[in-house]
Amino acid sequence: MKSAGRPTAPADGFVRYPGSAVVVALLADKWTIPVIHALGHGATRTGELRRQIAGVSQKMLTKTLRMLEQRGLVERTVFPVVPPRVEYSLTPLGRSINRPLRQLCEWTREHGRALEEAARAGSRREA
Repeated sequence: MKSAGRPTAPADGFVRYPGSAVVVALLADKWTIPVIHALGHGATRTGELRRQIAGVSQKMLTKTLRMLEQRGLVERTVFPVVPPRVEYSLTPLGRSINRPLRQLCEWTREHGRALEEAARAGSRREA
């Protein structure tokens, strides 16, 4: 379906952008958005992140933090104290992706219930 008076982009346009596959993989990961959102409030230790993110296991939190660090979105800081203290924070790149993610979260708060209802209605029609 075309919009009146507006040019349309090819359907595969997004996937042609450099890094688009990485973005899709990040958004598809269950814990990426909650971790980035939590770190948007400032540097945080692992234990505090676990308390802020309901349902995440230590294993999945560690895996997610490592993946985000490898992608340049999160910075890990180790303090030379005993016992060791580690904090995670968003890099400038991580802060930049947090802006549209906050908008997505707000959109979800406003429209999530309607999406769930539509999905249930669609499932009933298919049955």
